[in-house]
Amino acid sequence: MTDSASPVASIEQAVAEYRRHGFASLGRVFDDVALDRLRTRADDIMLGRVDPSTFFFQHDSESNRYADLSYGQGFIGPSPRYRKLEKLERDPLFLAHIQSPLFEAVARAVVGDHVAIYRATLFNKAADGSSEIPWHQDAGSYWGLDRTPELQIWTALDEVPEQSGCLEFIPDSHLDGLATPLGGAIPADVVAKSSRLETIVQKPAQAGEVFLIHNLVWHRSGNNRSGRSRRAFTVCLLDGATRCLRRKRAPRQFFTVFSPK
Repeated sequence: MTDSASPVASIEQAVAEYRRHGFASLGRVFDDVALDRLRTRADDIMLGRVDPSTFFFQHDSESNRYADLSYGQGFIGPSPRYRKLEKLERDPLFLAHIQSPLFEAVARAVVGDHVAIYRATLFNKAADGSSEIPWHQDAGSYWGLDRTPELQIWTALDEVPEQSGCLEFIPDSHLDGLATPLGGAIPADVVAKSSRLETIVQKPAQAGEVFLIHNLVWHRSGNNRSGRSRRAFTVCLLDGATRCLRRKRAPRQFFTVFSPK
Protein backbone atom coordinates (compact mmCIF):
# COMPACT_ATOMS: atom_id res chain seq x y z
CA MET A 1 0.00 0.00 0.00
CA THR A 2 1.07 3.61 -0.37
CA ASP A 3 1.56 5.77 2.70
CA SER A 4 1.98 9.47 1.98
CA ALA A 5 4.38 11.57 4.03
CA SER A 6 3.11 12.61 7.43
CA PRO A 7 5.49 14.86 9.43
CA VAL A 8 6.03 14.00 13.05
CA ALA A 9 5.51 16.43 15.88
CA SER A 10 8.92 16.04 17.51
CA ILE A 11 12.25 14.25 17.45
CA GLU A 12 11.06 12.13 20.36
CA GLN A 13 7.98 11.04 18.43
CA ALA A 14 10.03 10.27 15.32
CA VAL A 15 12.56 8.21 17.28
CA ALA A 16 9.76 6.30 19.00
CA GLU A 17 8.15 5.52 15.63
CA TYR A 18 11.52 4.51 14.15
CA ARG A 19 12.13 2.15 17.06
CA ARG A 20 8.64 0.68 16.80
CA HIS A 21 8.34 0.23 13.03
CA GLY A 22 11.93 0.53 11.73
CA PHE A 23 11.42 3.86 9.95
CA ALA A 24 9.89 7.30 10.50
CA SER A 25 9.51 10.57 8.63
CA LEU A 26 10.67 13.90 10.04
CA GLY A 27 8.73 15.67 7.29
CA ARG A 28 10.17 18.25 4.89
CA VAL A 29 13.21 19.59 6.72
CA PHE A 30 15.31 21.25 4.00
CA ASP A 31 14.28 24.03 1.61
CA ASP A 32 15.01 24.42 -2.10
CA VAL A 33 18.07 26.61 -1.53
CA ALA A 34 19.79 23.94 0.57
CA LEU A 35 18.69 21.18 -1.81
CA ASP A 36 19.94 23.03 -4.91
CA ARG A 37 23.41 23.25 -3.37
CA LEU A 38 23.53 19.52 -2.73
CA ARG A 39 22.03 18.59 -6.11
CA THR A 40 24.58 20.77 -7.90
CA ARG A 41 27.42 19.29 -5.89
CA ALA A 42 26.21 15.75 -6.62
CA ASP A 43 26.12 16.51 -10.34
CA ASP A 44 29.58 18.11 -10.19
CA ILE A 45 31.01 14.99 -8.55
CA MET A 46 29.41 12.60 -11.07
CA LEU A 47 30.52 14.75 -14.01
CA GLY A 48 34.12 14.94 -12.80
CA ARG A 49 34.12 18.65 -11.97
CA VAL A 50 35.34 17.72 -8.49
CA ASP A 51 38.42 15.53 -7.99
CA PRO A 52 36.97 12.00 -8.31
CA SER A 53 39.85 10.39 -6.37
CA THR A 54 38.23 11.68 -3.17
CA PHE A 55 35.12 9.50 -3.48
CA PHE A 56 33.86 5.98 -4.16
CA PHE A 57 31.77 5.45 -7.31
CA GLN A 58 29.54 2.68 -8.62
CA HIS A 59 27.99 3.10 -12.05
CA ASP A 60 24.52 1.78 -12.82
CA SER A 61 24.12 -1.18 -15.17
CA GLU A 62 23.30 -0.63 -18.82
CA SER A 63 20.42 -3.08 -18.50
CA ASN A 64 18.96 -1.30 -15.46
CA ARG A 65 19.12 -4.62 -13.61
CA TYR A 66 20.66 -4.85 -10.15
CA ALA A 67 22.04 -8.31 -10.97
CA ASP A 68 24.11 -6.81 -13.79
CA LEU A 69 25.93 -4.20 -11.70
CA SER A 70 29.72 -4.06 -12.03
CA TYR A 71 31.97 -3.79 -8.99
CA GLY A 72 35.40 -2.31 -8.41
CA GLN A 73 35.47 -0.02 -11.46
CA GLY A 74 35.25 3.27 -9.59
CA PHE A 75 35.11 6.47 -11.64
CA ILE A 76 34.80 5.58 -15.33
CA GLY A 77 34.41 9.13 -16.65
CA PRO A 78 31.77 11.87 -16.48
CA SER A 79 28.28 10.36 -16.29
CA PRO A 80 24.92 11.17 -14.72
CA ARG A 81 24.32 7.43 -14.23
CA TYR A 82 26.41 6.65 -11.18
CA ARG A 83 24.01 4.84 -8.88
CA LYS A 84 26.11 5.29 -5.77
CA LEU A 85 28.64 7.83 -4.49
CA GLU A 86 30.26 7.15 -1.12
CA LYS A 87 32.71 8.93 1.19
CA LEU A 88 30.71 12.14 0.91
CA GLU A 89 31.69 13.07 4.45
CA ARG A 90 34.88 14.26 2.73
CA ASP A 91 32.90 16.94 0.90
CA PRO A 92 32.31 20.14 2.91
CA LEU A 93 28.75 20.69 1.66
CA PHE A 94 27.58 17.17 2.43
CA LEU A 95 29.42 17.17 5.76
CA ALA A 96 27.67 20.41 6.74
CA HIS A 97 24.35 18.73 5.89
CA ILE A 98 25.21 15.78 8.16
CA GLN A 99 26.25 18.12 10.96
CA SER A 100 22.94 19.98 11.08
CA PRO A 101 21.61 20.51 14.62
CA LEU A 102 18.59 18.35 13.84
CA PHE A 103 20.72 15.40 12.75
CA GLU A 104 22.93 15.83 15.81
CA ALA A 105 19.91 15.74 18.12
CA VAL A 106 18.58 12.58 16.45
CA ALA A 107 21.99 10.91 16.42
CA ARG A 108 22.63 11.56 20.09
CA ALA A 109 19.13 10.33 20.99
CA VAL A 110 19.60 7.06 19.10
CA VAL A 111 23.33 6.33 18.90
CA GLY A 112 24.71 8.02 22.02
CA ASP A 113 27.25 10.63 22.98
CA HIS A 114 30.03 9.65 20.55
CA VAL A 115 28.78 9.35 16.97
CA ALA A 116 30.82 8.29 13.94
CA ILE A 117 30.04 7.74 10.26
CA TYR A 118 30.04 4.30 8.68
CA ARG A 119 29.18 5.71 5.26
CA ALA A 120 27.76 8.86 3.73
CA THR A 121 26.21 7.96 0.39
CA LEU A 122 24.29 9.46 -2.50
CA PHE A 123 21.90 6.99 -4.13
CA ASN A 124 21.06 8.19 -7.63
CA LYS A 125 18.40 6.89 -9.98
CA ALA A 126 19.07 8.57 -13.30
CA ALA A 127 16.33 10.25 -15.32
CA ASP A 128 16.71 7.77 -18.20
CA GLY A 129 16.25 4.71 -16.01
CA SER A 130 17.96 2.90 -13.15
CA SER A 131 18.34 -0.45 -11.45
CA GLU A 132 16.03 -1.56 -8.69
CA ILE A 133 17.40 -2.26 -5.21
CA PRO A 134 16.11 -5.57 -3.82
CA TRP A 135 14.97 -6.27 -0.29
CA HIS A 136 17.97 -5.90 1.97
CA GLN A 137 19.27 -5.08 5.43
CA ASP A 138 22.24 -2.79 5.99
CA ALA A 139 24.10 -4.98 8.48
CA GLY A 140 25.56 -8.45 8.91
CA SER A 141 29.01 -10.03 8.82
CA TYR A 142 29.59 -8.55 5.36
CA TRP A 143 29.86 -5.14 7.03
CA GLY A 144 32.75 -6.36 9.17
CA LEU A 145 31.85 -4.58 12.41
CA ASP A 146 31.97 -5.63 16.04
CA ARG A 147 28.40 -4.40 16.57
CA THR A 148 25.37 -3.70 14.40
CA PRO A 149 24.74 -0.07 13.47
CA GLU A 150 21.11 0.94 13.76
CA LEU A 151 20.55 4.43 12.36
CA GLN A 152 20.49 5.87 8.87
CA ILE A 153 19.25 9.38 8.16
CA TRP A 154 17.96 9.62 4.58
CA THR A 155 17.24 12.91 2.77
CA ALA A 156 15.31 13.18 -0.51
CA LEU A 157 17.15 15.69 -2.73
CA ASP A 158 14.41 15.45 -5.39
CA GLU A 159 10.71 14.72 -5.33
CA VAL A 160 10.35 10.94 -4.94
CA PRO A 161 6.94 9.76 -6.15
CA GLU A 162 6.17 6.07 -6.42
CA GLN A 163 7.15 5.93 -10.11
CA SER A 164 10.66 7.25 -9.46
CA GLY A 165 11.53 4.36 -7.15
CA CYS A 166 10.38 5.47 -3.72
CA LEU A 167 11.45 3.65 -0.58
CA GLU A 168 9.45 0.58 0.41
CA PHE A 169 9.53 -0.94 3.89
CA ILE A 170 8.24 -3.95 5.74
CA PRO A 171 7.20 -2.44 9.08
CA ASP A 172 8.51 -4.07 12.26
CA SER A 173 10.81 -6.42 10.31
CA HIS A 174 13.84 -5.05 12.18
CA LEU A 175 12.48 -6.73 15.30
CA ASP A 176 13.21 -10.15 13.75
CA GLY A 177 16.97 -9.50 13.56
CA LEU A 178 19.13 -10.47 10.60
CA ALA A 179 17.51 -12.56 7.89
CA THR A 180 20.91 -14.17 7.19
CA PRO A 181 24.19 -13.87 9.11
CA LEU A 182 25.86 -12.30 6.06
CA GLY A 183 23.31 -9.51 5.80
CA GLY A 184 22.84 -7.31 2.74
CA ALA A 185 20.49 -8.53 0.01
CA ILE A 186 17.91 -10.97 1.35
CA PRO A 187 17.80 -14.24 -0.62
CA ALA A 188 14.67 -14.80 -2.69
CA ASP A 189 13.73 -17.97 -0.82
CA VAL A 190 13.90 -16.12 2.50
CA VAL A 191 11.75 -13.32 1.13
CA ALA A 192 9.22 -15.82 -0.22
CA LYS A 193 8.82 -17.42 3.21
CA SER A 194 8.30 -14.14 5.04
CA SER A 195 4.95 -13.73 6.75
CA ARG A 196 5.28 -9.94 6.64
CA LEU A 197 5.12 -9.33 2.87
CA GLU A 198 1.47 -8.32 2.95
CA THR A 199 2.38 -5.35 5.16
CA ILE A 200 4.66 -3.61 2.61
CA VAL A 201 4.49 0.18 2.82
CA GLN A 202 5.56 2.53 0.01
CA LYS A 203 6.88 5.91 1.14
CA PRO A 204 6.85 8.62 -1.54
CA ALA A 205 8.81 11.64 -0.35
CA GLN A 206 8.86 15.36 -0.88
CA ALA A 207 12.16 16.98 -1.85
CA GLY A 208 13.78 17.89 1.44
CA GLU A 209 11.95 15.22 3.44
CA VAL A 210 14.00 13.20 5.91
CA PHE A 211 13.51 9.59 7.03
CA LEU A 212 15.04 7.76 9.94
CA ILE A 213 15.76 4.16 8.89
CA HIS A 214 16.78 1.24 11.09
CA ASN A 215 19.60 -0.76 9.50
CA LEU A 216 17.76 -4.03 10.08
CA VAL A 217 14.38 -3.05 8.63
CA TRP A 218 13.67 -4.74 5.30
CA HIS A 219 13.66 -2.06 2.61
CA ARG A 220 13.97 -1.73 -1.16
CA SER A 221 13.33 0.69 -4.02
CA GLY A 222 12.19 0.16 -7.61
CA ASN A 223 13.27 1.42 -11.03
CA ASN A 224 12.96 5.10 -11.88
CA ARG A 225 10.20 5.43 -14.48
CA SER A 226 9.52 9.14 -13.95
CA GLY A 227 11.89 10.62 -16.55
CA ARG A 228 13.41 12.84 -13.82
CA SER A 229 16.43 12.43 -11.58
CA ARG A 230 15.81 10.77 -8.23
CA ARG A 231 18.68 11.56 -5.85
CA ALA A 232 18.75 10.80 -2.13
CA PHE A 233 21.53 11.23 0.40
CA THR A 234 21.87 8.91 3.37
CA VAL A 235 24.31 8.79 6.25
CA CYS A 236 24.74 5.66 8.36
CA LEU A 237 25.79 6.55 11.90
CA LEU A 238 27.31 4.30 14.54
CA ASP A 239 28.72 4.29 18.03
CA GLY A 240 32.16 5.89 17.97
CA ALA A 241 33.59 2.89 19.81
CA THR A 242 32.71 0.54 16.93
CA ARG A 243 35.67 -1.44 15.60
CA CYS A 244 36.23 -2.73 12.08
CA LEU A 245 36.97 -6.48 12.05
CA ARG A 246 38.34 -6.88 8.52
CA ARG A 247 41.79 -8.48 8.20
CA LYS A 248 42.60 -8.56 4.50
CA ARG A 249 43.33 -4.83 4.67
CA ALA A 250 44.00 -2.41 7.49
CA PRO A 251 40.88 -2.00 9.63
CA ARG A 252 38.79 1.04 8.80
CA GLN A 253 38.83 4.07 11.06
CA PHE A 254 35.46 5.77 11.36
CA PHE A 255 35.14 9.54 11.12
CA THR A 256 33.76 11.11 14.30
CA VAL A 257 30.96 13.47 13.36
CA PHE A 258 29.69 14.30 16.86
CA SER A 259 32.26 14.16 19.66
CA PRO A 260 31.46 13.29 23.25
CA LYS A 261 30.30 16.35 25.20
